[in-house]
Parts: sequence; C-alpha cells; structure tokens
Amino acid sequence: MENIKFEVMKKVADTNFKFRDLKKISKIDSVSPPSVFIGSKLRYPLVNIGILSPLEKEDNAWIYDDAKYWAEKDFQISDVVKLRNNLLNSKFQSKVQDSRLNKKFVGLTQEIAVAAKPVDVEIELKNNLNFKKSKDKVTTPQGMRAGLKKATIIGNVKIHKKVEKVMNDEIKAAEAMRLLYKNNFDEYSLSKILSVGVVGLKKNKRFVPTRWSITATDDTLGKQLLEQVKMHKWIENYGMFFGEFMGNQYLILMFPNVWSYELFELYYPGSSWNPSNEMKAATDFESYSGRKTYASDTAGGYYATRLPILKYLNKIKRQASVLVIRLETPSYWASLGVWVCRESIRKTLNYKNFKFNSKEEMLNSAKIISEKKFEISIDFILKRSKLLRQIQEERRLGEWF
Repeated sequence: MENIKFEVMKKVADTNFKFRDLKKISKIDSVSPPSVFIGSKLRYPLVNIGILSPLEKEDNAWIYDDAKYWAEKDFQISDVVKLRNNLLNSKFQSKVQDSRLNKKFVGLTQEIAVAAKPVDVEIELKNNLNFKKSKDKVTTPQGMRAGLKKATIIGNVKIHKKVEKVMNDEIKAAEAMRLLYKNNFDEYSLSKILSVGVVGLKKNKRFVPTRWSITATDDTLGKQLLEQVKMHKWIENYGMFFGEFMGNQYLILMFPNVWSYELFELYYPGSSWNPSNEMKAATDFESYSGRKTYASDTAGGYYATRLPILKYLNKIKRQASVLVIRLETPSYWASLGVWVCRESIRKTLNYKNFKFNSKEEMLNSAKIISEKKFEISIDFILKRSKLLRQIQEERRLGEWF
C-alpha cells in the first residue's frame, strides 16, 4: 500500500506528458473510482450529472476519490490537487426527478455511484475539454469537464447486497442511511448513494446535487448519533484536544454538561477563502434542543465537524458541550472541500486528550496553546461564545437554587 501513492502520482505525470494536446481527446477507455458528480449551478430542477474518471485505465483508480486514505497517508494539498485535476467529469443534463426514470445515462450513472468497486467505462465526448477551475467550500474539486456523447460500462458492476436491499425497500432515505451506516458504510459512500436518487420512498426519489448530499449526509447521521449521545452521562473531566492537518489548526474544548456545540472558523489573510488583508471569522451554534435553520455562516463545515465529534462521544459513551475553534492558515492555499474538516477533527481527536479539573484551568491552557502554538489570542472568541455564556448562566442558576 505504501507504494500506491508514488505509482499513481507517477502515472498522473506520465499521462500529462503523453496527452500534450488534451483538448483533442474525444474517446477514453478508463476506470471510475467509482465516482459521480451532481452539479448545482443550473436552474433547479435541472442538474449536471457527471461520471468522474482519469484519462486512462488505472489499477488504483479508487485513490482519486478516497479522502480517508488521503488523510491516513498525510497527503499534501498539492497531491490531492494533482489527483483531482486529472479527473475528467463527463457530464449530461437531467431533471432531478429523472432519477426515477429509465432515461439515457441515468441508470448507468446510478450503477457507477452505488458500485462497491471501481468500474471500467468507455466514454465518448460530445465536445472539447473545459479546464476552467471552480471553487466550492463543500465539494472536492475536479479538473476537466466535457459533454457526454456516449458511455458504456465494461463488465459486471458489483453492488453490495445491503445497498441493493435499501434501494428496493420502500423506506425513507434517512432510515436507509441509518441501516447502511450501522453496517459500516461511511459518510463518503452514503453521500454518493443519496446524490443519485436511489434511496427513499419511490415518490420522493430524485437526484441531489453533490454539495447538498454531502451536508445532508453529515447532518442526518449526526442527528441519529446525537439521539444516542444525549442518553449518555456527562464526561467526568474538562477535555482539550488540538491538532493540525493541511494548514487547518483545530482546538476542541469539551465541558461536562448537556450536549451543545459551537464552531468558530477564523480565516487568515491569504488562506483559500480569504484573499483580503484582514482576518475573517464565522460562527454557528446549537443548544441541546438543536437548530431549526441551516448553519449558514460556517455552512457545510459545521456539519462535517460535528459528525466525528458525535461519533467520538458515542464511542466513549459520554455527553458534553463542545466548543471548536478552526484556524484556516495561508498554508491551506487550495479549497479541497469539507472532507478536510471531517478528517482534521478525526485526527485531532486521536491525539492526546488533555484533562482538567476546572473550566478556568482548561480555558487558561487553551489561551496559552493558542498564543504559543497557533500565534493567536482567542480571548475575543471566548468573550463572544454563546456556549460559554450558556454554561456560566446555568452555573449561576444552580448556585442560586
């Protein structure tokens, strides 16, 4: 496994050298990781649906769409950018309701999305490749795009029996996701399955733009885990974690209390979403009773950050109030999608858990670490924090009684 990264990156370089005039490509014989992309830029209910594949057959095609592996092997931003830039998005237009119909390319795209292993495909393009880059906070970038003229799957597609069952059962999408998650299907595969409209009640099945399906999956799974977390006892000590991945620095503070969650994101000048000369900030919060509206300030990152925290709390069978501070530094020079938030939190929670006997002791340590390690004062965050204010008010109320 250690040599796979080297071999694939060498293949990427060789392919770029081989196809000197990429614009003239009209046919490719390739392997999809398997991966599809549902675009959200057309006027809804119209969407662009694309099959993602490298330009040539690749034995390890799965690596082009495996964020967990990228995080596990500590890929650099440039590694992910090179991989994703060498994916071709062969796309066609469709209405979201067409997921229920046996229309041209629809069934083929759905087969690829739910496949258990990479899928051999032959693709014929309608027009020249488009290399224009687009940025998105939620989705992982792709490289080239072109209209799809013809597509054929070569060989048989292997679909997991559990996936086939929920596709055929008349159950809601959230229930299908709960069953698959319980059977070790991760959020990455579930968001793909959700996006191509193969789960849910028959009358409700539809294509879901990829950026929406990612956040919907994180939110749905998070709410299901939260039901269990709320039944657990509070953590016994105050806990602090800190870590860094791909230029994203994280500080996670856990308080012995009922569930609540707050995320602060700070974007340094020169980071991927802040071209200005001033620090930018965004924050969202939920109390024990949850949110009634979408977390629009921190958007998909809010739900991607919350999911691994809830999974961690459920694993240790504890409940806590959780304050997360994310520092997006200039080292994070290319936006790669919310998987970076999800995997950064996982990595951070795997580091040492620093335990404290009091809130004051933990907050003082958090200030020192922020100043020495991250070179920033977090005083203004602690003063603005709704979560800390809520804990303080509860304490006062308890003392009064």
